[in-house]
Parts: sequence; C-alpha cells; structure tokens
Amino acid sequence: TELIKPYLGSKYKLTEVPKSLIFYMSKHSGPVNEIQWCPVQEQSHMLLSASMDKTVKVWDAVDTGSCLRTYSCHSCAVRAARWSSCGRRILSGGFDSMLHLTDVETGKQIFSNKTEFRISTLKFHPTDSNIFLCGGFSPEVKAWDIRTSKVLRVYKAAVQQTLDILFLPEGREFLTSSDAVSRDSADRTIMAWDFQSAAKISNQIFHERYTCPSLSLHPKESVFVAQTNGNYMALFSAQRPYRINKKKRYEGHKVEGFAVGCEFSPDGTLLVTGSSDGRVFFYNYHTARIIRTLSAHKEACVSAIFHPVLPSLLATCDWAGEIKIWQ
Repeated sequence: TELIKPYLGSKYKLTEVPKSLIFYMSKHSGPVNEIQWCPVQEQSHMLLSASMDKTVKVWDAVDTGSCLRTYSCHSCAVRAARWSSCGRRILSGGFDSMLHLTDVETGKQIFSNKTEFRISTLKFHPTDSNIFLCGGFSPEVKAWDIRTSKVLRVYKAAVQQTLDILFLPEGREFLTSSDAVSRDSADRTIMAWDFQSAAKISNQIFHERYTCPSLSLHPKESVFVAQTNGNYMALFSAQRPYRINKKKRYEGHKVEGFAVGCEFSPDGTLLVTGSSDGRVFFYNYHTARIIRTLSAHKEACVSAIFHPVLPSLLATCDWAGEIKIWQ
C-alpha cells in the first residue's frame, strides 16, 4: 500500500495519540475478541480480527476500511487468532476446541487439530515460527509443532484456566496468567516457565488478589505489564525474579471482568488500553499518568493496538462487534 511505503525502512517516529476516526468497520455479528496487525511491514495494512460470531476476518484497515476475507472454519466462538510471522497464514482457536492454521490466500486449512479444551490464547514462538503455545480452559498449556501436527511439550499448572501467554525475548522463557486466585492466596496468578524443560521458574510474581486477563511486553526495556481485574495495570521486570514495580500503577480505566487487552506503543513511550466503558486510555509509560482518553465505543473496548509502522494509527474493537481505525 502506498500509505505505508514511505515509512518502510525509516526509523519509527514518536507515537502520537490519535484524534480522529478514519474507518468504522462493522461486519462481525458478535463481540470481537482479538485484533492484530499483520507483522510483515509491507503487508501491515491488513488487520486480523477474531469474533464470537465464529469467524476470523482480514481487513484492509489502512486504505479502504473494507473486509478482504472471512474465514468460517470454526463451529463456535473464535477466542484467539494470530498471524504467522510470514503473514501468509492465520492460526486460530476457539470454544469448539479446534486449532486451525489457514492459508490466507486460498482459505484452506494447512493444519487442523482438536484439543481437549476450549482455547482462549495462542502465541507463536518469537524465534521459531513452526512452534506455538496454546492455552485455555485447562490446567495445561501445550506447545505444538506445525510441521508434525503434534504436541511437543506440556506445561502443567494447578489452575483451571490460562488467560494469556507472553513470550519473553528470545523465547527461552514465557509467562502465563491464570484465574488461580482464591480468598487466601494469589500465587500462580502469573507464572514463569522454562520453554525447553517445561519447568516452572516462578509462581510468586503477583501477590494481589486479582486475575490478569492480558500481558504485554515493552518493545525496548526489559519490563512487561499485566492488565488486572483490579482496574489497573501493574508493571514488572521481565527478568528473574520478575519483581513488581511498586512505584508505578496505571489506573483510571475499567476492566470489570472483560478480557481487556493492553499494549505499548512501538516506540515504548505510551501504554494503551481499552476499558469496559468503551473508552481507550493512553498512559505515559514513564510517569504512569493518563495523557488522554478517547471515547471510542459504546460497548466495552477490549483491544487497542498501534500500527507497527505508521506512527499514530490505532485499531480498536469492542463487545458489539465493531472495529474502528483512528489517526
């Protein structure tokens, strides 16, 4: 796309907070659970969305705001969908317990497999594009290999459900967040794992009695944030022992039981999150102050993500099935 070309290969400029709506895209008939820009810079005009309406869609979210393709391989809500690193395939998982790897152009399934649980999160390994992690309504997280269609490794946690998975740089370790919060204990809410050995490194990372629906890694510094059901985001070191930063708390938005996503801007200066009241909050990463809020949606805004190349383009989605693009 011509809009992206001038930015390719140039240094990413400072992220600006978007002010105006460019596209209003509404073809989903159920809540949108996840959106993701295509990771291949030349194809980053494409936006992927996964919805409770059982479909995955690909949009031209930069030039036209139109829906390019709809994939209907699931028989229940699609909870997670991710681009492959080459941008030619889409991995999706849902409440039908099915995993599908779909060829973007032909719409054919390259890989399909049934799991023993409803899937709620999928993440590709950062350095090995043939491997991904799958978690959901189960005490186990599984690593799969696309080449063999088989499970490589199983990570066993004494929890009921995995909410999100976050690979740390290089992919030697990863974090999982779970619903393991009881009245008397908050261990196992966030756990760290050794990818190769499947050993638990730590389950004593977050001690507040809130679940963490999403995790996000800073693009430049060795830190990550956890979205919490306590209506704030907590900041942690991304190196052992993954200590919480007690001086910074990003609060003001509302989570209220929704799987609200959070993300750093590509330059690392901003932290953006949706909110159950439909707004988008932009926090200054360094000061934890709210820079601005955007009244984006009438229903809960569950995701807000910056474009990887264009410095102020933002995609948001909500519980009514709407996707909006802002600049």
